[in-house]
Amino acid sequence: MTLAEMFKQTKGRAKLIPIILIFAVSLILTGCGKQNTAAGKSPSAPPEVGVVVVQPQRVALSTELSGRTSAYLIAEVRPQVGGIIQKRLFTEGSDVKEGEVLYQIDPATYQAAYNSAKASLARTDANVIPARLKAERYKDLVNINAVSKQDYDDANAAFKQAEADTEAGKAALETARINLAYTSVTAPISGRISRSSVTVGALVSASQSAPLATIQQLDQVYVDVTQSSAEMLRLQQAMASGQLRKGGASQSKVKLILEDNTPYSLEGVLKFSEVTVDQSTGSITLRTVFPNPKHILLPGMYVRAVVEEGVNDKAILVPQRGVSRNPDGSAIVMVVGGEEKVEPRTINVARTVGDNWLVSDGLKAGDRVILEGLQKVRPGTPVKAVPYSSSTARPPAGTLEPTATKK
Repeated sequence: MTLAEMFKQTKGRAKLIPIILIFAVSLILTGCGKQNTAAGKSPSAPPEVGVVVVQPQRVALSTELSGRTSAYLIAEVRPQVGGIIQKRLFTEGSDVKEGEVLYQIDPATYQAAYNSAKASLARTDANVIPARLKAERYKDLVNINAVSKQDYDDANAAFKQAEADTEAGKAALETARINLAYTSVTAPISGRISRSSVTVGALVSASQSAPLATIQQLDQVYVDVTQSSAEMLRLQQAMASGQLRKGGASQSKVKLILEDNTPYSLEGVLKFSEVTVDQSTGSITLRTVFPNPKHILLPGMYVRAVVEEGVNDKAILVPQRGVSRNPDGSAIVMVVGGEEKVEPRTINVARTVGDNWLVSDGLKAGDRVILEGLQKVRPGTPVKAVPYSSSTARPPAGTLEPTATKK
């Protein structure tokens, strides 16, 4: 390559260098301009947060207590006379009626005793008639001094003795009749009978400790549950202060949850509570009664009873998702204040009501509690409050009143 050609190539490259430099500078200036524009842009609008407006509402309060079922009536079938079992006249596990014969004890000796007592009574009855007639005759004769007064007294005493023997004979006959009737062992109550503890041919006695069978009436059942005395005092104080009131019924309604967590279809009533606190557990027993027409509830089943406590007409409810805890364990919510800024609010919660907290202190009607967008705000941050649209925030209009359950 000649010197002239090399000079031409070098001259061409020299012309390109300024163009390249100008293009690079323009790119840098463009990027800086975009950054400056972004940095100088006006502040964005306040973040939106979903809020629920606190309003007092009517809430039926209840408490969930565990317990076990027991038969409404229970009777142990026992013999009242001794002897050999001749027959068993029922099917084990079946329903029996009051007065139905269950066992037949050999009645031979009791029949003989009855016959003997009957004959003795006939003999004493026969002795009464001549004794009475003799006493009547002697009464007339003593008036005319035909017999001595001593003879009359003896005749009258013999008559009285005959009458007393007759009464004793009647009592003996009745005793023999009762013992004979006891050889037919009958059902003391109507209900379902258990298995038999004896078979035909077994010897039983009136003083034996083991029952022949057990009958339980299951058309109604008791459910005995326990509640702490502290909870009972809290409930009484709430009633006295007017915070709670009775729901209107004379007897509190009770609902039942079975062992498999399914609800029992029929409601029961609270009958009474014990007046003594169990010193070992600090609790009292509440007795409830439930109808049991289909015999679904069997004695000894573990159940949970939901007992009505009362009605709070001005309850403040806050969804649980809007409540957090401080390090010291106190409950706190974020509310939108008057200047549309976030404010922390410490509250006192009493219990859960479904997926809500029942607030006893810290909130009032009209407060706006933040439920959505909490991760975007801090105390003092300006926000734009919009209604929280979730259907779980508040119960829809026209639904049944919520029930608070304390577990």
